[in-house]
Amino acid sequence: MLREVSSSRAGTVGDRMVGRVERVALAAVAGAALTFLLLPIIIVIPMSFSSAASLRFPPPGLSLRWYGEFFADAAWREAAANSLMVAGVSSVLAVGLGTLAAYRLVRGRFRGRAVLEAHFVAPLVVPSVIVAVALYIAFAKVGLLGTYLGLILAHTVHSVPYVVLLMSVAIASFDERIEQVARTLGAPERTVFGRVLLPNLVPSLAAAWVLAFIASFDEVILTLFLFGNRYTIPKQMFVRLELKIDPTITAIATMLIALSVVTLVVVALLMRKAGLLTRRSSEAR
Repeated sequence: MLREVSSSRAGTVGDRMVGRVERVALAAVAGAALTFLLLPIIIVIPMSFSSAASLRFPPPGLSLRWYGEFFADAAWREAAANSLMVAGVSSVLAVGLGTLAAYRLVRGRFRGRAVLEAHFVAPLVVPSVIVAVALYIAFAKVGLLGTYLGLILAHTVHSVPYVVLLMSVAIASFDERIEQVARTLGAPERTVFGRVLLPNLVPSLAAAWVLAFIASFDEVILTLFLFGNRYTIPKQMFVRLELKIDPTITAIATMLIALSVVTLVVVALLMRKAGLLTRRSSEAR
């Protein structure tokens, strides 16, 4: 009996040791992967504050010189204005179209729905260069190459899948019986959608808009093919790097990193709020 108890205790201690080793190994691998992913950021951010006339790491001194170069250069300011305008308009269009599409895909019952869902997700699967070539050929025939309208439409196509995926989850989480009650009381479909469903999805709509905005702001391949001799921030960075290594790009990269971090925080807060609303709706049921 004593042997059985001691062997059982030894087995338990051994299992704990193995579990501890596995956790340490997993933490080490995760830490190494995180370090590898963060290494470019760790290098770029200090270089953006360098006082050197070229790219040097570690920087010999600290300076805001390259941030000043960015704001003093008219080409960079114009590119930033183009990026903000195109991303702002295309993200609004993407949220509007993507939300309507998600509502019909989630609530609709019709043939070919699976095919239509695949159609909306296709831009995420198909390489951007293929989409860019297809749009280049189509826009060349209707005179939209090199125009703001053409690029806004292209970025809308690029951003809609993100909205459809996010809003499909949000709409599916909303209690459909509330909509059915509104219809029973005589509310038309437009009222059910606009005054019953959408007000409860505001956090998800805001998160979808942020994702669509960032997806458009960061897009470079479509812009290279479709925007002619006009520039956005990513396209200007790409072209400048082809000509020479401009340290101003490190300042821009740092600002984009800060924008991405703020975006992630905002999306996380909005999704958390959306989750709380869904949980309250479930508890109310």
